[in-house]
This record gives sequence, C-alpha cells and structure tokens, in this order.
Amino acid sequence: MFKIVIVGDTGTGKSNLLSRFTKKEFHKDSKATIGVDFATHQIEHDGKTIEAQVWDTAGAERYKAITAAYYRGSIGALIVYDITNQLSFQNCAAWLRELRAHTDPSIVVMLVGNKSDLRHRQKVDVEDAKDFAEDNNLAFIETSALDATNVDLAFETICIEIYRIGACCPLSTVALDPPSTGAAARACTCACNSHAALMATCMQLACNL
Repeated sequence: MFKIVIVGDTGTGKSNLLSRFTKKEFHKDSKATIGVDFATHQIEHDGKTIEAQVWDTAGAERYKAITAAYYRGSIGALIVYDITNQLSFQNCAAWLRELRAHTDPSIVVMLVGNKSDLRHRQKVDVEDAKDFAEDNNLAFIETSALDATNVDLAFETICIEIYRIGACCPLSTVALDPPSTGAAARACTCACNSHAALMATCMQLACNL
C-alpha cells in the first residue's frame, strides 16, 4: 500500500479530488477539511494491484501543526493549486518546502492545477506552472474534480511512478494503517538513481494538456 498526501491551500479542491478518485463523487458544497481525511483506492498495472491510501490534509494555517505528523511515511504527494487563484499557485513553493521537510527525499511529487473547468477564469499561466514543476523535478498536470478531467490520470501516474521506483529499488515497508490503530507508517528508503529519468517519463505522460 502506498501512502500519498494531498497538500495545498484551502479551497483548491483537494477533498473533491480525493472523493472523485476514490468514490467517483463530487460535492459542490463540500466544506474545508478539518485536520486530516483519508481514503483508499486500487488500480491495476503491470498485472499487479496497486493500493493507494490517500490523505487529504487541511490547507488552513491553523491546522499545519496537526497535519505535519501525517506526512511521515508518505511516498507520494500532490501539491494542488486553483488555476483561478494566483496566490494558491505562489504558495506551492512553501508547500513543497514543508513537504520535503517532513518526508523522505525520494518522495514522488506531482504539481496539480485544479479546476480546469474554469478555464475562462484562469489566472495561473500553464507555462509558469510547467516551469515551476520542471525546476523542482515535479510531474505536472491540470485537472477538474468537477468533470473528472485527468483526475484518475494524476493519481494513476503517481502510483505507477512509485511502483516503478519500488521495482528497481525496493521500498522497505511495514503495515500502513490510520493513526488511530497505532500501527506504524510505511517508511520509504528508496534512493533510486533513475528517479530523475522516471520523473521525466511521468511528466511526459501527465503534461498532455
């Protein structure tokens, strides 16, 4: 099981990305996440079943102390911004710093510009987003949780990337369960030399905008 966290400012649509991927649902009136929520989902790849446990972390500043503990054991992450909100994109740099401060250096990260259904109100230039992703070795994609555009592709791409890294440099693992069970989190100790090359492949797949 792969632990993946979704981070980003409040109002960027993180919770709806999670519900769209795991439940095929969209909640127009969804409220801001308090603390942390999670769900699991399986995909098939290379004759294998890959199970992702996806954590939706609160974007509000007052919850950062709570959510920091949930980064531990993450081996994948989506940094989400709202394409109609320039500030949410600018804050991605801070989210990336926080993410890297609390996770293993080999974590697979994807930059996600959400709400592509609001293209007529877009404030974030897609080329600026691509440049940020390239400069920081991130995959990049634009999605819409509302109409499901690229949502499955985003999660599947990051899961397959983690799987590929694990195949060439196996991850050391222990059981992964919600903190309430008291079980330990997965620890990613992969230091795969081909990470950069794999991320380039990942970006080529995900950037087909």
